[in-house]
Amino acid sequence: MAETLSRLRLEMGDRLGLRDQDVLALCWILEWPLFEWNADETRWDPSHHLFTSPVPEDIPLLDTDPGAARSWQHDLVCNGYELAGGSIRIHRREVQEKVFELIGLDVEQARERFGHMLEAFEYGTPPHGGIAPGIDRLVMLLASEPNIREVIAFPKSQQAADLMAGAPSPVEPEQLEELHLRLAGEPEA
Repeated sequence: MAETLSRLRLEMGDRLGLRDQDVLALCWILEWPLFEWNADETRWDPSHHLFTSPVPEDIPLLDTDPGAARSWQHDLVCNGYELAGGSIRIHRREVQEKVFELIGLDVEQARERFGHMLEAFEYGTPPHGGIAPGIDRLVMLLASEPNIREVIAFPKSQQAADLMAGAPSPVEPEQLEELHLRLAGEPEA
């Protein structure tokens, strides 16, 4: 729903002449919701990813009102395009276990998939995080291009094809045999 409203806002801004293409309007987006309610699965889903830390003062909300908890996440946006995004990661075992519980991972599943990480938290993992800039998106805006494919070195088409390299290309039968694979729809040998 939010994606649709964002596109509508940008379209109406263009149609009504409310957006100045010569202005770079930057903003930081902070205090994202940590979770979204998944009614079909009757559980909470992480808004960003399951390792994003809640802001410290919202940790008690994990037990009382998970939907009100904010994530320790940060995105840099320019003219409606995300230029960089990141977060502080969970670094305390009890917080990570609570998030696993809220998203529907039982204790055994969590240990099987992430036991190594939970154990590492016992040794005092420091707070850590980062941010990943989308330089290609910034170049797109600075070059006034409507599509990121116009500024990246080896763009893929809408069908995920690399026209310059001719990829994807047919696979030789010997390659499939070596990997013990067969194409969907082919009869088994």
